[in-house]
Amino acid sequence: MAERDWDVVKALVVGGLIGAAIGILFAPKSGKETRQDLSLKADELLAKAKEEYEKASEKSREAYEAASVRMNEYEGAAKEKAEEIAEKATELAAQGAEKLADSSGRFKKALDAGMEAYREEKNKV
Repeated sequence: MAERDWDVVKALVVGGLIGAAIGILFAPKSGKETRQDLSLKADELLAKAKEEYEKASEKSREAYEAASVRMNEYEGAAKEKAEEIAEKATELAAQGAEKLADSSGRFKKALDAGMEAYREEKNKV
C-alpha cells in the first residue's frame, strides 16, 4: 500500500478518536447511552478504515499488475534487441573472416609473386 494511502487511514483513525473523545466530554447523556454511542462510532470508524484499506489495497494491486505487464513488455523488447545484436555480431564476424581470408589469399599471392621474381633474377645472374 502506498504511503499516501496509509496517511488517509491514519487520518481517519485519529480523527475518529478525537471526535469520540470530544463527544464523550460534551455529551449530556447517561453512561450507558454514551457507551452505546461510542460503540456505534467505533464500529463506524472501523468500517470506514476497512473500506479505505480495501481501496488502497486494490489500487496497490492494480499498480503492481500494471508494472508487471510493463516489465513483461520490456523483457520481450530486450530479448528482441539481444537477438538482433547477436545476428548482427554473427554477420559481422562472418564478414571479418571472409575479409581476412581474402586478405591472406592476396598476401600469399603477392609473396609467391615476390619469391618467383627473386628466383628469376637469381637465375639470370
